Amino acid sequence: MSRLFEETTVGTVKTANRIAMAPMTRSRATRDGHATDIMAEYYGQRSTAALIISEGIQPSVQGQGYTNTPGLHSEDQVESWKPVVKAARANGAAFFAQVMHAGRISHPDNSGLEPVAPSAVRPEGQLFTYTGMQDYPTPRELTHDEIVDIVQEHVTAARNAVEAGFDGIEIHGANGYLTQQFLSTSANRRTDEWGGSVRGRIKFAVEVVRAVADAIGPERTALRISPANLIQGIEEGDSRELYLALVTELADLPLAYLHIMEVAGTRELTKELRAAWPHTLVVNPHRDADYRQPHESAQDALEDIGADLVAFGSSYLANPDLPARLAAQGPYQPADPSTFFGGDHNGYLDYPALKG
Repeated sequence: MSRLFEETTVGTVKTANRIAMAPMTRSRATRDGHATDIMAEYYGQRSTAALIISEGIQPSVQGQGYTNTPGLHSEDQVESWKPVVKAARANGAAFFAQVMHAGRISHPDNSGLEPVAPSAVRPEGQLFTYTGMQDYPTPRELTHDEIVDIVQEHVTAARNAVEAGFDGIEIHGANGYLTQQFLSTSANRRTDEWGGSVRGRIKFAVEVVRAVADAIGPERTALRISPANLIQGIEEGDSRELYLALVTELADLPLAYLHIMEVAGTRELTKELRAAWPHTLVVNPHRDADYRQPHESAQDALEDIGADLVAFGSSYLANPDLPARLAAQGPYQPADPSTFFGGDHNGYLDYPALKG
């Protein structure tokens, strides 16, 4: 486990270990997208990580997908993040804002606006809204000019994140949201420059990353991907060709990091992407074998993949002092899924740290 506790650098921040907290939507913001006092305490409790990646933050009103998620598109929202950033960085962690445009994974009852997407393809299923469970509506297909505007919304959100004190931003390119919708063959049926071929489907992700890197610096810019993550109606065709093309296209940029969230059956592709990516790699690991304890999973990601940092999701949610528990190789508290989204401090601030 020694390498997990070696110093490293994330962007411009020198960190004490190689442990990252993965982004997790918790829906504890105000209805108008302001960060809250309990969010500051939540991130502060977990500030012994090397890297904390915030929950998804919408770059615009139209980018909102879920209830009570925070934004970075108004002055008041920026101000609300400042005490959260201070708390998260209290023990030396780098704190990155994950900018997430939900695209078609949205509903007018949450955002007040019609969902948009690369193509007018409705996802199956329902979404929890302020008025209860609702079927997803068919999104409106974005025009070329609107796509260009959304790229600039990411730039504005990135600048706002820096103003709030974040060390950088992570662009959310996974989990079926707008960036992955552009990568998808099922959600993106365009025949113009933003779709069709692999080069067309990676264009949105490339444009957003490059625009943000130009605005705030590549050392403050990161991207999260999840190859072959067929979530929320996503199909990608040849995921290997798609993601190797994307990573190769961005390899000249010394980004703060590339973040790969693995899903079942993708370890060999993760290794290929590691070989193609010459900069810092964060891996949220997944193995198809039997369940592994978090410290075992971390060691595997460092040794088998060559990850620079290892990200944990629900393990960090339920264990605010996860680095100490990894060093001791447990014990680990289980997470309570019934309190993941929305509510108060219960299941949010009340997971205890190790005693002694």
